[in-house]
Amino acid sequence: MQNTDNTTVERELELKLVLSPERSVPVPARLAYRTDDPYAVHITFHIGTDHPVNWTFARELLVEGVFRACGHGDVRIWPTKVDGRSVILMALSSPDGDALLEAPSAQVSAWLERTLRAVPPGTESERLGIDDGLAEILATTVVADDLWLRDPWPSDESQDGEL
Repeated sequence: MQNTDNTTVERELELKLVLSPERSVPVPARLAYRTDDPYAVHITFHIGTDHPVNWTFARELLVEGVFRACGHGDVRIWPTKVDGRSVILMALSSPDGDALLEAPSAQVSAWLERTLRAVPPGTESERLGIDDGLAEILATTVVADDLWLRDPWPSDESQDGEL
């Protein structure tokens, strides 16, 4: 059954846009997780323009990235240490360019823990009501199949075999 109690788990934090091994610039960001979109995490980067930059990717990818390198293509995430601090690096690629962002592990992990309490792993599909939707579609299909099997046009032949 679909859970209609929608919750958003948010966290404001400062990431670092890594420009080179010696130089980075702060980037204010907001992590957001919505229980009505249970498989995804949303990150909004406030880069000093009228329009923030938004990224959405699998929550599972970020959870795994806290512990080990993962992802390929547009989003890659891995844990590391920088100046003795535990951080998570996120490499993001798009047609507009590439970015390497550094996030504090403790803050990201605490936020992820809150998302995992809101929707435990393995229960995401219950939030979407997929089973209810499929049951509704299949029930409609069964009725349609019954109609399809009926002959909509009575035969021109008479019942007693006369032509």
